[in-house]
Order: sequence, then C-alpha cells, then structure tokens
Amino acid sequence: MLYIIGLGLNQNSITEEGKQALKKCKKIYLENYTVKFPYSQNALEKSLKRKLTSLGRKKVESDFLISEAKKQNIALLVYGSPLFATTHTTILEDCREAKIKTKIIFNSSIFDAISLTGLQLYKFGKIASMPQWETNFQPDSFLNLVLQNQKSNSHSLILIDIDLSSKEALTQLQQSINKRFIKLPKILICSRLGTSQEKIYYNTLKNLKNKNIKEPFCIIIPSKLHFTEEDFLKRFNQ
Repeated sequence: MLYIIGLGLNQNSITEEGKQALKKCKKIYLENYTVKFPYSQNALEKSLKRKLTSLGRKKVESDFLISEAKKQNIALLVYGSPLFATTHTTILEDCREAKIKTKIIFNSSIFDAISLTGLQLYKFGKIASMPQWETNFQPDSFLNLVLQNQKSNSHSLILIDIDLSSKEALTQLQQSINKRFIKLPKILICSRLGTSQEKIYYNTLKNLKNKNIKEPFCIIIPSKLHFTEEDFLKRFNQ
C-alpha cells in the first residue's frame, strides 16, 4: 500500500492521521525536489522519530514507488498538500492500474497560507510558475497569466522555481515587465508561511530587491484592491 501524506508547512504540522499512517509503513520516503524546505531533513526525522529516505524527481516519476508498494506499506511525504503536483495524481493512476491500494492524507499548503495577506482568496486567478532562466532560454509566459488575471481584477500567485533566490526571481520579474513596458504597483512576497519565521513583505519591486528573503517564498501581484484588503496590507509595508 502507498500512503501519500502532506506535511503541511512546518516540521510539526503533520496531522495525527498522518502520524498513525506512518506507524503502518516499513519505509518512508521524502520528496525533495518541489520546494526548499524551511527545515532540515534531520529536524523532520527527529520530529517524526523515523528515518526518512530522500527522493528526487527521477525516482518519484519512475516505477520505484509502485514496485516498493507492491511488497510492503510505504509512505511518500510531500511538503504542503499531497496532491499539489500533477506527478502525484499520475502515481495514483499507476497504483490503480497495478491494483495497489492508496491513501491520501491531506494537509495545509501555500494556498491556505496566503490568506495571511488579507487578500480575499476567491479573488485569486490562475496560478503562474516562474522557472529559472538560462543563458539562451528566458521564458516569461508566467506574465501572460498575470496579465489575464489583471484583466478580470484577479490577484496573481506566482510560484517560484526551487533553484531561484528572491533576488534572482525579482530580477527576472523586473526584466520581464521591462520587455513589455509594464508598470507594477506594490507586490507581495510571502516567505516561510506557516512557520515561526513567516514574513510578508509589501512594497515596490525596486525596494524588495534589497531584502534578505528566506526560502521558500512566493510572489503575489495584487489586482484592484477592496478597501478591507488595502487596510490589511498596511501592516506589511516595509
């Protein structure tokens, strides 16, 4: 059997249901390629009192987990919510075809935590992803989604590639809007939400570039603000 278990946002936020499921598992794997954890694997192992084996993308997307789940109960631990990535739904389908039982144990994710900004969740539009640029490949299609959202007065959540620092991400955003002659109002950067180190910044792109922002983080580009949203955002002016 395969358990796919959401860890939530900090090292102690796994649910009681998740803890009980781990007791049934011979092996526990930790997915390590979708986000930079705000804590170490060692800290998580101490919290769970179990040894974890870290898995990269190739291993997770291969038949490895299917093969292991045929022999014994195993768990795949995922930061945030367990079905955040399409890879995980593919694993579920592979298990169904192989007649392997599965259990999904949900938890909180960045989609819950961004409510800390005071922005109304129903006003968020399509989610964009910012990849890391290469010398000869600098895609800015994430900006297309932002512009679409702006037309419908929807806020934009931009998820950031695991290899990008905040300064690199903001530089890429700046270069992208410069190419299209777009001016942005103040934006938000949300850092380590759901942890004791959580921080929300609300300022201009120029001013945010000099901030020391810890990973993981995301960028939010607000659209037209309701007066209650405007009032709430004032606490993050920095």
